[in-house]
Amino acid sequence: MRTLNGKNLAAAIRAQAEAEATAGPQPRLAVVAATADEASLWYVRSIAKAAAGVGIACDVVDLGADADAGQIGATLSRLSSDPQVHGVMLQTPLPAGASAQQLAAAIDPRKDVDGANPLSLGRLAAGLPAFPPATAAAVLALLDHYEVELEGRRAVVVGRSTVVGKPLAHLLLDRHATVTVAHSRTRDLASVTSTADVLVAAAGRAGLIGAAHVAPGAVVIDVGTNPTEDGGLTGDVDFEAVSGVAGALTPAPGGVGPVTTALLLRHTARAANLP
Repeated sequence: MRTLNGKNLAAAIRAQAEAEATAGPQPRLAVVAATADEASLWYVRSIAKAAAGVGIACDVVDLGADADAGQIGATLSRLSSDPQVHGVMLQTPLPAGASAQQLAAAIDPRKDVDGANPLSLGRLAAGLPAFPPATAAAVLALLDHYEVELEGRRAVVVGRSTVVGKPLAHLLLDRHATVTVAHSRTRDLASVTSTADVLVAAAGRAGLIGAAHVAPGAVVIDVGTNPTEDGGLTGDVDFEAVSGVAGALTPAPGGVGPVTTALLLRHTARAANLP
């Protein structure tokens, strides 16, 4: 079985981002957070550190866990209209009563480097230029990096979020895969997933995918990032069980995650160079 590690690919994408960042004005990314969730804040800090490493300025706008939807929306609108800011990202989770989908509509699609604005998602579905959600794009980048054939292949995506499942389905369709989207209410999930040549687990449930869910030799991409009792992270796939069946499998963490962050930076560099 091949282990589809994302670290080398992420390094290559970061190098591309750095090259593009030096080709014009210094890109500036603004990340808006309104949470006390330490894991989320750690991720925001890691984005800022990675951005600095490739010559991208990154402003973390921490509104605090007591911020309301009005404050968050106003901040996103202000950053979107700031000519010195090239990329805007809204970090989740958000305070109670604040809708990520509604608030993301305040992000200028030209600066929507994580593909959260419904307009960006609509353009993606229509096959028009737009920044896709970085996590969905990372799955496709990994498949391409490891030269996984998609045209005419059966792909099953487990999860229907607007962050991964739905946009990824469109990206796979654009590559001429035959796509099925499964989810928490899919009956007899294993009977669906075991038909896949390419299986993507993005449901946010630790250990959801076991050996019975996977066809022999299938390529399995684990998008899951579920916290463990010891403070670590684990994926949606039972790695040990599935590794005995799959032909290729991403580790979690270490697979999709590093590529996601690298793509977010490359999107920002490209946003800075839009005409």
